[in-house]
Amino acid sequence: MAVERVYFGNMPDGREVYKYIISNQNNCSAHILTLGATFCSFNIEDKNGQMQDVLLGFDTVEDYLERSDYQGVIVGPVCNRIGGAEIEIGGENYPLTANEKGITCLHSGGELGFSLWKAIVTDSDSVEFSYIAADGSHGFPGEKEVKVTYKLTEENAVHISYEAVSSKDTYLNFTNHAYFNLNGFNNGDILSHSLTLDADLFTEVDENSIPTGKNIPVDGTAFDFRSPRIIGKDIDDEHIQLQYTGGYDHNFCINGYDGKLRKFACAEGDKSGIKMNVYTTLPGVQFYAGNFLKGIKGKNSLPMEKRTGFCLETQYYPDTPHNPQFPSCLYKAGEKYTSETVYEFSL
Repeated sequence: MAVERVYFGNMPDGREVYKYIISNQNNCSAHILTLGATFCSFNIEDKNGQMQDVLLGFDTVEDYLERSDYQGVIVGPVCNRIGGAEIEIGGENYPLTANEKGITCLHSGGELGFSLWKAIVTDSDSVEFSYIAADGSHGFPGEKEVKVTYKLTEENAVHISYEAVSSKDTYLNFTNHAYFNLNGFNNGDILSHSLTLDADLFTEVDENSIPTGKNIPVDGTAFDFRSPRIIGKDIDDEHIQLQYTGGYDHNFCINGYDGKLRKFACAEGDKSGIKMNVYTTLPGVQFYAGNFLKGIKGKNSLPMEKRTGFCLETQYYPDTPHNPQFPSCLYKAGEKYTSETVYEFSL
């Protein structure tokens, strides 16, 4: 195992951005930027012995800051959507940044993903990234000290471990917003990938993608991924939930959630033979099929077209602050938030 630090570019104020490359003995490597603690590349050989980078992203700092749809960045303190762009804690209301349609707080305004993090190499296979979000930033109470550690194993698994502590009671719900294409970022859409999700229920949303508070059985619907299903098979089905979101962009409720690390997903690229098993300690995962990618230029100046990447964003359910029946992500002042997600790659 080895960790290498290389210069990547400069922030607009001149601060330098670095890329940390963790490599193992199997010729696999995970690349993470100090900008947004961004998981920007994962390189692995496919079934034909060709090296593939299975993550969508960009080649420059400027592109990440100007064009990104959150490709690979850390999102928090509360990922996904909060309806009405406000929360209530202890009888006090907190207005939040309404950065989607002027009515929804999406990904907490994106601060963590587009700011510069500190990085420390903690071992030959691990790098720790840290960031402090100010009290009141984007409306969320409490100064939040956040740490995210990336570790690559000899089994080609990327472990992402999260820690956070707030100085005030607040909601905490972090994720990584990586867009995967297991055939390689430059090898077309993901519609022929197969996907399995261990979830009997998914979270119903309204026309603004805000949860209604109901979780719906997947049985007999286009949302049933309990056995391998081709992503594109029913993505344009007439199901009203797919019509609202232009395809899959929903929280799936992971079966058997108990706070322990469990496998909940398996995806496979049809051309490459690359498999990805995914594990988490969290209760939900947002499966997003890249419905709103619009051809912006990414790596090698190639356009990221609609559905050329998919996301499996582990999380507490979206809009949890307004749905007390969902697993809670409200943390007391000084109480430590922890979670772990693992992306394990193989042929």
